[in-house]
Amino acid sequence: MSKQSTPLAPVDPAVDAPCCPPLTERRVPAETAAVLAPAFKALGDPVRLQLMSMIASAEGGEICVCDLTPAFDLTGPTISHHLKTLREAGLVDAERRGTWVYYRARPALLRQLAALLAIEPTQS
Repeated sequence: MSKQSTPLAPVDPAVDAPCCPPLTERRVPAETAAVLAPAFKALGDPVRLQLMSMIASAEGGEICVCDLTPAFDLTGPTISHHLKTLREAGLVDAERRGTWVYYRARPALLRQLAALLAIEPTQS
């Protein structure tokens, strides 16, 4: 019997469940790849990867843009562009409070990305 006899349901980046088996176990369906690729693409930039790390590891689960911007030798508008890319990819949520915007990671999508990339240790 083929491993791919049961089609996978389309992935929903908002659902807090693994999207699919690790890519080492099964081919990623085109629909799943199309949904997850923007998140991987967004993380493919070094500044965005650092921003994502700062947001995901922030004490209390969120961080103000006022704490993110000084960490880089970039202009505020450039940081805003990178944060917008992370938002549009579904990796972070943002909430405006007065003049500042606070960012928090979306763990459901991060878990789906991690599950897709998971490598089980091989038995020797």
